[in-house]
Amino acid sequence: MTDQTEGSPPGEPTHPRREEVAFDLDRTLSAVVALRSQIPDDALTAQALGTRREGHGIVIRDDGLIVTIGYLVTEAESIWVVDNAGTPSAAYLVGFDQETGFGLAKAIAPLAATPLPMGSAAPLREGDPVIVAGHGGASGAINASVVAKREFAGYWEYVLDEALFTAPAHPSWGGTALLDLDGRLCGVGSLLVQQASELGDAADSGNMIVPIDLLPPILDDLQSFGRRSTPARPWLGCLVYEMRGHLVIAGVYEDCPADDADVRPGDIVVAVAGHSVTELAEMFRSVWRLGDAGVAVPLTLVREGRQLDVTVRSRDRHDCLKGGTLH
Repeated sequence: MTDQTEGSPPGEPTHPRREEVAFDLDRTLSAVVALRSQIPDDALTAQALGTRREGHGIVIRDDGLIVTIGYLVTEAESIWVVDNAGTPSAAYLVGFDQETGFGLAKAIAPLAATPLPMGSAAPLREGDPVIVAGHGGASGAINASVVAKREFAGYWEYVLDEALFTAPAHPSWGGTALLDLDGRLCGVGSLLVQQASELGDAADSGNMIVPIDLLPPILDDLQSFGRRSTPARPWLGCLVYEMRGHLVIAGVYEDCPADDADVRPGDIVVAVAGHSVTELAEMFRSVWRLGDAGVAVPLTLVREGRQLDVTVRSRDRHDCLKGGTLH
């Protein structure tokens, strides 16, 4: 999964060193664990994301509560984590939030990990030095810089008002911990992004990071219900790309709302409920403004040069996912 964002500083990644930071590096990085999940073959997300997913998680509480990026654990039938001492533990899915993309898991056995204190992405500015940390101590972490803070829209019906972008890229980005120079958790790694400067010059790749500030308001809900308690957004069940100034349907989930309405790959979305749309974030927000999951979503499409109107009966995406929580 890739996207475009602003430019990044050149150079090969370097690893943080104990003498260069003002906190206990080894203790702090012990919070980052390796995470592996197994997904059923017939899961909704299996085709797009695979059935075996690997990345990282971050221990945020003494009882083994772990925050990660949600696509690593969505629909998981089994989850395993490994701490920096090499000790494995089974874990279970606690919750997943569609809007932020955060996932929560909990290790069953004790881990050799010190919970990472939460910081905030809000004070970070472009150019600020940070650490992007995966499992494996200092050798699994890299020194990086914040290269942008801006809106991000993902083709899977996802929008962040303000995401963080860092460079150089961590080679294993999913579920990494973004640390400020006080050793606090400021975000969770989500994507590898191909970057371009404002001038359009090619630049090194980097990572898109979900700000940790989005987690505390929903943390209790995820632990209690496995999801946020507010009404779900309407979900269409399609993948949409921006291509040459058009919003193109790239894929449709079988037996999901868009498929039921005969939306097809290759269709171009030109309007939502009569309002013209030309950008991903604009399209998705137009859908969400219509109401909660279940609302009818009128789309105007262009198919093979012909305009047509369809109505998609939206659903709650959670209803299309396989179970896996204890709730």
